[in-house]
Amino acid sequence: MTIAETTEVPVSIHDEINAQILSISEDKIQGFVVDPLGEIAARAELPVETVIERISAMLKAGTIRRVRQTLMATTLAPGALVAWEVPEDKLNSAFDWMFQNDPFSGHVVIRTTDAAISGAKYRLWTTLKIPKPYSMEKHCEYLCQQTGALSYKLMPAKKLFALGVGHVRRRLLEPGAKSEELGDVHDPTVTELSTLEWQVLMALKRDFAVEELTQNLWEARAEEAGVSYEQFIEVAQNLNERRVIGRFSTFLEHAKKLQSGERVTKFNALFHWKVPEGRQFEAGREVGRFHIMTHAYWREGGEEFKGVNVMGVAHGTDKALVLAHKAAIDAHLEAVGIPVLYTNVFWGGRSEIKPSEVSPLAYEKWAKEVGLDV
Repeated sequence: MTIAETTEVPVSIHDEINAQILSISEDKIQGFVVDPLGEIAARAELPVETVIERISAMLKAGTIRRVRQTLMATTLAPGALVAWEVPEDKLNSAFDWMFQNDPFSGHVVIRTTDAAISGAKYRLWTTLKIPKPYSMEKHCEYLCQQTGALSYKLMPAKKLFALGVGHVRRRLLEPGAKSEELGDVHDPTVTELSTLEWQVLMALKRDFAVEELTQNLWEARAEEAGVSYEQFIEVAQNLNERRVIGRFSTFLEHAKKLQSGERVTKFNALFHWKVPEGRQFEAGREVGRFHIMTHAYWREGGEEFKGVNVMGVAHGTDKALVLAHKAAIDAHLEAVGIPVLYTNVFWGGRSEIKPSEVSPLAYEKWAKEVGLDV
């Protein structure tokens, strides 16, 4: 019997009420909300007690990987997508080291590509955030020493056009489904924060344990930050206005089998497009309007990746369907007069995801612990 059959509270993503909750809770609660669980309940048209019960059960069962308030990490620390060239016999050990030992690496993915290009040698891909005033290059050199990586390619985002998840909702999308509006534009400009603001943020972003899921989530976090509840809310709302806060989210596993035997997604695709110089911003906004895209960026890949300059991520349970979504985007770009000069797909295999640390105080402490001269 599966967990879903033996647990009193259903924890399957296919349960009607759970799907109703997850379609909202994955990526619809944007910014800082005083009562996020109450907001999920209101939008899902369910009692808040039911929402708390179901999210708690799914978190306890491992259906939900984590519950947390995300931050717009690109506004808190300079970041980049990093492609790593690693000898094949060291690929899995490098993956393990990055995931287990580097608090500043978030997504860690082993990828393969359909096209035989020079960039195919970059099998290990990570996201990296290094808070100011520390060096991203120096950090990467340290990671090379620890993992045996031969080289790396830093690809910082110049603009972001889509940033969300919504795997449950996206399972039912038809290829070509898109918004009437162009994708939103986010600038990865780093915001300077005060000591008080960092105190609040560090308490705000910590994952919620099952026993912490109550309707008033922030009272205990205010105490943790060493400030009054009123001050905590005031600082958080101010940071939200400055676009430092991301979304309140329940995160599902992307590709791993759940304890129930289900998969939320199976195929993780990193799409690459090269468009004419000067059209990156326009093309990124067009890509960002497609509902299948969980991420869309203007990133420069350089010669190794044939001059690719727009990238995006999509997930699905069927490879042919994921490719059909991409074909619809390709056709749309051509239809609006943006030539696709080159395109490719890097498929994700083994993957792990964790929140990247973004605090300069955390970096200073970590560097001392590992003996990195910063």
